Amino acid sequence: MSLESPDADVITRAPKVLLHDHLDGGLRPATILEIADETGYADLPAGDVDGLARWFRESADSGSLERYLETFVHTVGVMQTPDALRRVARECVEDLAADGVVYAESRYAPEQHLIGGLALEDVVEAVNAGFREGERAAAEAGNPIRVTALLTAMRHAAKSREIAELAVRYRDDGVSGFDIAGAEAGYPPTRHLDAFEYLRRENAHFTIHAGEAFGLPSIWEAIQWCGADRLGHGVRIVDDVVIDHRPASDDPGAALAAQAAGAEAYLGLLAAYVKDTRIPLEMCPSSNVQTGAADSVARHPITLLKNLRFRVTVNTDNRLMSGTSMSREMRLLVEEAGWTLRDLRWATVNAMKSAFIPFDDRLALIEDVIKPRYAELGAP
Repeated sequence: MSLESPDADVITRAPKVLLHDHLDGGLRPATILEIADETGYADLPAGDVDGLARWFRESADSGSLERYLETFVHTVGVMQTPDALRRVARECVEDLAADGVVYAESRYAPEQHLIGGLALEDVVEAVNAGFREGERAAAEAGNPIRVTALLTAMRHAAKSREIAELAVRYRDDGVSGFDIAGAEAGYPPTRHLDAFEYLRRENAHFTIHAGEAFGLPSIWEAIQWCGADRLGHGVRIVDDVVIDHRPASDDPGAALAAQAAGAEAYLGLLAAYVKDTRIPLEMCPSSNVQTGAADSVARHPITLLKNLRFRVTVNTDNRLMSGTSMSREMRLLVEEAGWTLRDLRWATVNAMKSAFIPFDDRLALIEDVIKPRYAELGAP
């Protein structure tokens, strides 16, 4: 075993914290087929497990965020009953726990699960019930995990205030925060200022998808106008970084090499603000490669931003569409971007510090679970 290049077994055993994972982006293909059969959903693009998994992955590999988002038509399509929602939520927890995740925030948009006649509250309560069932099953299997929900409002819709109120209503019952998601271009977060102002008045936590398909203005609005606690993705903050007198975004690979060789980094005012105020970046390497926000994991800005000591975290985004897991994301960073076990530990602690649960709960997981287990693996 090497701290500089941990093997797959060590990575699998390492404790993980996941802040950016979409519930409707992580279904098991077999579950989709079974629920479709039970509910009469007849629009699936493939009728077998392998074919369906392949279709999701190939469709998500288009390089377009808009095309990537189209794949959710089918996962959301089978998540329209209480039983389906509860099952998907339970299996999500079990899958994450089996992968070594000790804390996760799973996000979903309640407004997308009303086709079968459910009320928003029905959706939240079914998902919460599934999460609790999954936690119990994981604990019995020897893989304890805590999972909370982030309620998402869609950028193109007009329910953000209603969803924000729902997040506050259920924040003592399994919901830890709020999010907005969907295509960024044409749908700035400022369309939802009423929801964000309400959340701030209620002392509630929220993150905003920003800086993925759209650039620095998206990040600036999310932080300065809306007051986001975290940035969903935030990969385009690299547009405000200069290495060796060249914008880092011009050639991320060359910028990373120059920085590693000792070239000085210059941060623009927005990048400096994000770094100085320790705003967490919920970064999703494989997903970003699929949607064109990065051209490879090796050249993904996450490594440069890590080296510059931004508060980066490692996440899956959509496990089904990316064919991924937390272990796989970490392994890719080790194999393709040169991350070490200490880097993985650092990013994991970053994530736990940034979670939307009380400070004492975060500290307990860091001191009693994450640090001891990494120490056992050789990374004190």
